[in-house]
Amino acid sequence: MTGERILIVEDERAVARGLEYGLQADGYQVVWARTGAEALQLARAENPALITLDIRLPDTSGYDVCRALRAEGFRQPVLMLTARDEEVDKVLGLELGADDYVVKPYSLREVTARIRALMRRAYGDLSANGQNGPLRFGDLEIDPARLSVRKGGEAIELTPTEFRLLHYLAARADLPVTRSGLIESIWGYDSDIGGERTVDVHIRHLRTKIEDDPANPQHILTVRGVGYRFQG
Repeated sequence: MTGERILIVEDERAVARGLEYGLQADGYQVVWARTGAEALQLARAENPALITLDIRLPDTSGYDVCRALRAEGFRQPVLMLTARDEEVDKVLGLELGADDYVVKPYSLREVTARIRALMRRAYGDLSANGQNGPLRFGDLEIDPARLSVRKGGEAIELTPTEFRLLHYLAARADLPVTRSGLIESIWGYDSDIGGERTVDVHIRHLRTKIEDDPANPQHILTVRGVGYRFQG
């Protein structure tokens, strides 16, 4: 998928220029924000297909920007870039709705590969779009053609990664799926963002959005020692 617009949020000019060069070489259009405020303005104006988001910005943190983007309904993939390499930071980024996480120092090739993978999974040949008709479980409807989820007739906003994870589990209703199997199927590569912990964080997000009582889920059940199972 080429020609799509990507928003780079990075205050260091040299880093941003390097990312811009690599992405333009892959055929993407690039817009650049130096601050969190500028990032939100450009996201609203340009509606980018994907956002790379540095954690340390001069006016705010990338975490706050990610939180604001998701609160405003932006569902585009968010790739966080940071110099930190502690699990607590990675988990916080996931909790706020990031889709992937790359730790500095990183190679340009690694970042562009992650971006291509996120784009394919969100919009291209690996997205859920077109794989099956709507899945219905009581008042819950999962429609891969429209990339939409409704519960009791009300739309539920999910990120692309959350949608793929929910659809993958629901399409295999009543079958246990391992965490490692979910990582391979949803992310498709070894992620920097905590391995199996990544799956657990996204499952917790899904439960808060689709379950009546997230603490006592009726749909996304834990299979101890294995992973998860979707119950219709």
